[in-house]
Amino acid sequence: MTLPHIFVGIDIGTSGCRGCAIDINGQILAEYSIELPPPKRRHVEVEQEPHIWWAALKTVLRQIDNRLSHPITAVSIDGTSATVLAVDQAGTPLRPALMYNDARASQEAEHIHQLAPQNSGALGVTSSLAKWLWLLKHTDQNAVSHVLHQADWLAGKLTGRFDISDENNCLKMGYDPIARQWPTWISAFDFDLTHLPQVHPPGTVIKTIKATLAKSIGLNPETLIVSGTTDSIAAFIATGADQVGDAVTSLGSTLALKMVSDKPVFSAKYGVYSHRLWDKWLAGGASNTGGAVLLKYFTPSELKTMTPQLQPEQPTHLDYYPLVSVGERFPIADPKLAPRLKPRPNNERVFFQGLLEGIARIEAEGYKHLQNLGAPHPKTIYTVGGGAKNTAWTQIRQNLIGVQIQTPQHTQAAYGSALLARKGFLSCSSF
Repeated sequence: MTLPHIFVGIDIGTSGCRGCAIDINGQILAEYSIELPPPKRRHVEVEQEPHIWWAALKTVLRQIDNRLSHPITAVSIDGTSATVLAVDQAGTPLRPALMYNDARASQEAEHIHQLAPQNSGALGVTSSLAKWLWLLKHTDQNAVSHVLHQADWLAGKLTGRFDISDENNCLKMGYDPIARQWPTWISAFDFDLTHLPQVHPPGTVIKTIKATLAKSIGLNPETLIVSGTTDSIAAFIATGADQVGDAVTSLGSTLALKMVSDKPVFSAKYGVYSHRLWDKWLAGGASNTGGAVLLKYFTPSELKTMTPQLQPEQPTHLDYYPLVSVGERFPIADPKLAPRLKPRPNNERVFFQGLLEGIARIEAEGYKHLQNLGAPHPKTIYTVGGGAKNTAWTQIRQNLIGVQIQTPQHTQAAYGSALLARKGFLSCSSF
């Protein structure tokens, strides 16, 4: 009798580690999560000890496995984008990891700016490459064997392979997703290129779990470990958006747009770049507008009270550009752009609706801007984040954008990584 196949996705972030197990049909079988202590912060420096992630991963895998009636078939891991660490030949971290929002590598970022193409994902003070160049200056280079991202290192702990990454994590290290190789310009930096990982598409089988580790955790020694991705890409995959023109709007503290495209779209000026997703592309941009603006003027309780009073079919005609503070990046690239929030009506419900309409117009302009850069017109927009629950806002957005808007069944990154684990198993005929 053939046992059913079970696929586990792990989402490791700054605040917690989450696991999700699904069956071959994508039905959730078990979930488990634990909190992590916050990273250590000092001015622009943000660090975390990798052993914290490893302890959390082992706990989550044990707890997930204990909740299942059959062995786990495959595991895939996503992590925060541009969280970087240096390890020795045995995979031991040589110092704390630099987190995704660590911004200490300003000098290294300037050096990259002088050498990298203008649309490279390696540009910026928080890029993986900038952090890696900083790490090399502050680590014993004779001990360094590999540079890894958060998800890479955890997969390495499971397999013993510390030389493998995926195309999404490596974008901010300078990897060329179009040519599918490390670019020649990266050799201008003074480091051993063998430190860079072998790069595979997300959802590629790496190896089976180490036998001794499988025994200690309680997993099947035949469990496959599959290459992962970044947390935001895993969350996109979770929605089920996979056709050209499928888009996902994240209505969180800020507004982020991502769209499946048949060709890559890049614009350094607007912070637009494209991740490769197998034979398609995922183009995206992010505005500084979003839920944080709403919370600047209203408490969560006030928002909850006013939401049923919204009148989507009666526009306020308030021409707002809602921002928390001065500065915008997409769809307008202007660090001096000031919020436009006048006139403010006496009716707070009208003001609230005007803010929602303003954010919706920015979303509509964002998709138009992506289209002007070469992305397709959105066919379906899936919504994730806290704002997805506001049906009146959904109607306001649909009226302004003119595209069908849906709330997906799944939005968690751990679920998206579980789908990658399934993809790896199904595409690997030798297993």
